[in-house]
Amino acid sequence: MRALPLCLLALSLTGCSLLHKPYEPITAPEARPTATEPHARPVARPTPVKLYTDTTELLSNPFRDLGEVSGEDCQTSRQDSPPNINTARKRMQIRASYMKANAVLLHKCELVNESKGCYRQAICQGTALKVSGK
Repeated sequence: MRALPLCLLALSLTGCSLLHKPYEPITAPEARPTATEPHARPVARPTPVKLYTDTTELLSNPFRDLGEVSGEDCQTSRQDSPPNINTARKRMQIRASYMKANAVLLHKCELVNESKGCYRQAICQGTALKVSGK
């Protein structure tokens, strides 16, 4: 009875050794043929958006109103860094660029205490504009 499991083990090992693959020498990584990888698409970057703070700057240029935009920066707890108005303004400009705007007319920026989900929050609001060149 002890011989039967040993014979089965020997047969199974012999069967695995019969599945022999031909020997291939190891080559350096530079010499290996590389598969062609699909080219990655370039990341779409937001276009630069000019910030107007005064409506008199827009009087000489024709423009089209694309809608309201806002940006915010949140301080979630007392231990986090304080909210930054410049960050909120930059986020507003990025959102305007996604609307294909090339300018933003800034209405207001303010710091708000105890807003929903934030300990303090910086909020900027404006209008996205498509300003035509002269």
